[in-house]
Amino acid sequence: MIWLSNSTIARLRDQLQTRGQRPSLIAPDPSLAKEEAELMTVAAEYGPICEAMYLMMSADGKISNDERDVLKGALRNLSGDAVRSAHIDAMLDAAVKGVQEQGREARLNEVVAALHEDRARAEVAFVLSSAVAFADNAIADEENETLNSFAEGLGIDEARANQLLDEVEADLAGQKAAGE
Repeated sequence: MIWLSNSTIARLRDQLQTRGQRPSLIAPDPSLAKEEAELMTVAAEYGPICEAMYLMMSADGKISNDERDVLKGALRNLSGDAVRSAHIDAMLDAAVKGVQEQGREARLNEVVAALHEDRARAEVAFVLSSAVAFADNAIADEENETLNSFAEGLGIDEARANQLLDEVEADLAGQKAAGE
C-alpha cells in the first residue's frame, strides 16, 4: 500500500490555502440545511480533485480498497480533516453518476477544465491521481493513459510531471528513512 507523505500533502494543501477562497464560490442558499450547504462548499473546493482521483481509480474497470483508502486519505490530508466520509461518499456518487450519464472522456474534460487555470490545484490533482494509480502497486495501461490525459489537459509537461513525482518519491523515501 502506498502511503502519501504528510509533508507533501501539507505543502500542497498550503499552496491551496494561500490562495484563499476561490472567487467562483457562491454563498449557499440560506434555506438549505446546514449539511447540504456544507456539502456544496466542500464539493466546490474538492469535487474536481476527488473526481480526478475517481477517474483514475476506475480507469482499469476495477476499484480496489487500497485505491479508495488512498483517495480518502488524500482528501482528508488535503483538507486538514475538514472533508468527512459523508462528503467523500457524496462526491464519489456524483462522479459515478457523471461518468454513467456523460462518459469518462466528457468527465475527464470537465475535470481538466475545472482545474486548468489553477496551477496549484491542477498539480495537486495530478499528484494525488498518480498516488491512486499506484495504490495497488501497479499502474495499469488504462491508468497510465488517464494520467497522461490529465497531464496534457492540465498543461503539465513531462519535465514538470517527473519533478512532481520525484518530489513525492523523495518525501516517501525520507519518511521511510525517518521511521514514520
